[in-house]
Amino acid sequence: MANATFWTVLVCVSATCTILFFSSIGGGLLSDVVPQRAFKPSYPKTKRLPPPSDLPPPGPCTCPTGALLLKDAFPAAEYKELMQRRHKELQQHKNRTESVLSTLLYAPSNSPLQYPIQGFKVRPMTPTIIPGLALHAAQRSNYTVSLKVSKGVLSTVTPAEGAKVQGNGESRLMVESSSLEVLNELLADVSYASTVYHIHTGDLASFQFEDHEAVFPITIKQPQPPVLYDMGTDINSQVTITTKTFLRYPEVNALLRSIRQFYKDMEVIIADDSFVTEKITGDHTQHFIMPPAQGWFAGRNLAVSQVTTKYFLWVDDDFQFTKGTNIEEMVKIMETNPELDVLGGKVVEKQFPFSIIYEEGGETEGGCMHRKSGGMFHSLPGYPQCSLVSGVVNFFLARTDAAQRVGFDPQLKRIGHSEFFMDGLGSLMVATCGHVSIGHQKGRANNNYGRRPEHKGPQAAGSLQRWTTGG
Repeated sequence: MANATFWTVLVCVSATCTILFFSSIGGGLLSDVVPQRAFKPSYPKTKRLPPPSDLPPPGPCTCPTGALLLKDAFPAAEYKELMQRRHKELQQHKNRTESVLSTLLYAPSNSPLQYPIQGFKVRPMTPTIIPGLALHAAQRSNYTVSLKVSKGVLSTVTPAEGAKVQGNGESRLMVESSSLEVLNELLADVSYASTVYHIHTGDLASFQFEDHEAVFPITIKQPQPPVLYDMGTDINSQVTITTKTFLRYPEVNALLRSIRQFYKDMEVIIADDSFVTEKITGDHTQHFIMPPAQGWFAGRNLAVSQVTTKYFLWVDDDFQFTKGTNIEEMVKIMETNPELDVLGGKVVEKQFPFSIIYEEGGETEGGCMHRKSGGMFHSLPGYPQCSLVSGVVNFFLARTDAAQRVGFDPQLKRIGHSEFFMDGLGSLMVATCGHVSIGHQKGRANNNYGRRPEHKGPQAAGSLQRWTTGG
């Protein structure tokens, strides 16, 4: 949920920064572990330089001229105490999200040790064979290797004659044999089991032979059951339309009439926090009455919480469906690109995409977030009319489970078009397409918002408070 990132400090926000983008997003899996085979490599006697113990911590980010320094929105007397609370919250956040799996590891040079470098996962407190452990060394009269972990125990089978095992069932295991073949047979049966239950953490295993040492990660993770939706047989079982309204019944009823021109059986969910409410009725229409003036994001949370389909289409209450509002096409694109979480389109003739670059900065004051209107990364593979972005306008199709994980911060009453995508930065893949669109109602501008005392107040200052005390 958005509140989970409440204390991520952003020191500056700029919508006009010059941003340098990568031309592509990609990567690949490392190759499989080398199969066990006997060979006799030679190791030149060169001086080994120890790798750096760690990378230096990130320094403070640099805000461009004209950027908004959000910390300046607080009186100096309050700021020091606020930063102390933030520091405590940040440390708790790190305890929840970081583990030894974040440790920077270096591959040893000219090493005879074979071990898994990526992808070794175990369930908590469940013995699991460590794949690929082996020693490839020149002829010796005796071979001794050791393995050491900190959050679990190591075990192997009872050794055959001519071999010796010490520390079976302990955190440090030593295997010794005069036969390299026997040694590797014992290593092939070494298992790891964590000793403390944790749903997502890790351990580092140290693998040693003479003056050679390798360290590899062990991911300790409780598997999660997948969230699967029944797509059904038509678009009505795949998508729910959601919106939020406040004091705009003519607009929301006009929206509903336009929806029924094209999607007469699609479920529509309306969250309503008006002061004086009116009934909104009709088949496949759910109208939820909220306490007055709870705000836009509170209404979004309510509406999305009631969605039971794989996708929901978010629209503003003064939008209007047209022939270009092709929900089937949006679902097709999302299904073809399952890594996407949100897909936006045009409102009238404009797409309004934006890109976000977040510099983490130092721990004390936080980082810098740069928002660039119109910023796009590159086209979506297979769809040249679509581009990957960081955020889109309030006409988008979203995966229900992905959006619910991010959530909508109810502190934001009115100002927050970009907030959902800022909270979802790093967890939501977003794209926008130029060949799907929605209309906007003309001549129906309702300015009652500013005339209600409950919706007055320092909205911008409220946003500043959240941004300075949380992302």
